[in-house]
Amino acid sequence: MEPPSGSGGQAGAGGTSGAAGMPPGGSGGGASGGRSAGMAGGGAAVGGQSAGTASGGAPAAAGGGTGGNGATGGVGGASDAAGSSTSGGGGVGAGFAPCPASGVCKILPLGDSITDGLTVAGGYRIHLFELAREAGKNITFVGGSMNGPQMVAGTPFPRAHEGHSGWTISQVDGIVPTPALGVNPHIVLLHIGTNDMYQGASGAEERLGALIDQIVQTLPDALLVVANIIPFPGSASQVSTYNAGVPGVVDARAEQGKHVLFVDQFKGFPTSELADGVHPNDAGYARMAESWYASISKYLH
Repeated sequence: MEPPSGSGGQAGAGGTSGAAGMPPGGSGGGASGGRSAGMAGGGAAVGGQSAGTASGGAPAAAGGGTGGNGATGGVGGASDAAGSSTSGGGGVGAGFAPCPASGVCKILPLGDSITDGLTVAGGYRIHLFELAREAGKNITFVGGSMNGPQMVAGTPFPRAHEGHSGWTISQVDGIVPTPALGVNPHIVLLHIGTNDMYQGASGAEERLGALIDQIVQTLPDALLVVANIIPFPGSASQVSTYNAGVPGVVDARAEQGKHVLFVDQFKGFPTSELADGVHPNDAGYARMAESWYASISKYLH
């Protein structure tokens, strides 16, 4: 995702159109064989799933989600590590145990380039893994894509994820249930909607609800943690409207007994922790990880 400036970019052959954000003012370039490429000047991607530049005063596509602070949506109104109160989550009652009592708990990071880790390879998954390791929790990440460091906290880092640069809610919905959920995760972390904010924000809440329904129908025994999106200054008004509706979308499913929680990844997230106006820097990703961890730690072993 980039501000509305720069000149033409195009999706490469064999890929799905969309864009990965880069800092504004980049020069022309290209990407081959990857999932994302984004430039403020002319560029093209070949064989990738997304490539984007701005043309004619509008972005070609957004390359990221957004990160945040403060987990909400937990059970019973407890306070999380970031200081936000938790609420909702009516479908996640006492005794719910998505992770196996022994063995590894499989976590699926699902979303756009914020999940992918466009600005920091590994994204929020790095610090989330560190937090789990420090607490003696046994987790791994699953998904069809891979990036990030080889080692974290002296341990081989599970580099898998299901983050797709430039993707909208509908595009993610297109890989649910297959192939995205074929890995049978115990926990799904969903952060999606940033690209919808400028490609077409109208109806985004309804599209999110449909995606949630697909996931919980396919994985009735898993925990789905749904975030609102982190700040995106380029579409601040649209973000505000969308984020205001996300808790209600989640709560409606929780009240039906679905295992779904809401996490506030927007509140308290400073724009200084955006590397390029869209994607988090190291501090922003650490903030996201803390919010995710506050919401799922009680379910880990």
